Amino acid sequence: MRIIPAIDIINGKCVRLKQGDYSEQTTYDYSPLEMAKRYEDNGIKYLHLVDLDGAKSKKIVNTKVLEQICTQTNLVVDFGGGVKTENDLKIAFECGAQKITAGSIAATDAAQVFGWIENYTPEKIILGADVKDTQVMINGWKTATEFNVFEFIESYVKKRIKEVISTDIAVDGMLSGPSISLYKEVLKRFSDIKLIASGGVSSIKDLEELKKINVDGVIIGKAIYENKISLKQLQSYVD
Repeated sequence: MRIIPAIDIINGKCVRLKQGDYSEQTTYDYSPLEMAKRYEDNGIKYLHLVDLDGAKSKKIVNTKVLEQICTQTNLVVDFGGGVKTENDLKIAFECGAQKITAGSIAATDAAQVFGWIENYTPEKIILGADVKDTQVMINGWKTATEFNVFEFIESYVKKRIKEVISTDIAVDGMLSGPSISLYKEVLKRFSDIKLIASGGVSSIKDLEELKKINVDGVIIGKAIYENKISLKQLQSYVD
């Protein structure tokens, strides 16, 4: 199981939100680059980098942070937030992102994202499936779509998508535990995808539970910042 720390950025700083609410923001002292280097120094190989300014303005904003991390660490970075057009995609890859996460755009303009999968290969595009009661949510989790998460994932599996990040909005940033039942059901229906769990992780016990159900990776954010899980503890999960 891959350990994938999350760095969420607003105004070039590390932040965490509660359930995606920008008014419920905690800003941390470490710069994104400092955090990325700390992760790498502790054996971490992967990073989930989210441009929250970009998500809000619907275009990539924090390109300098992305480029800094990609050029000054060897972390495998997947990047999301504000990737709405082919040009945004090119900018992210030119700045060093190895993969991009297609979230809201995957629901609002599937044809474009299908084209990205075709042109850039399924290995370069991660599907972001953010849910509330199994309903796919977009636009910073403020807008409900007509899509059920299982139908949504199925439409992309048909286009050969390989990786899916699924965040249960109800638990994200709450340190209340991950949505094990949701992930079990996703894996039951789509056994060939690499499912990345996101949201709610608060302890090593949570990681053990996720490992048991065979998720491919787990994104950890607030639990690290709030010292619920130490980087030393994570070293045993790193190859």
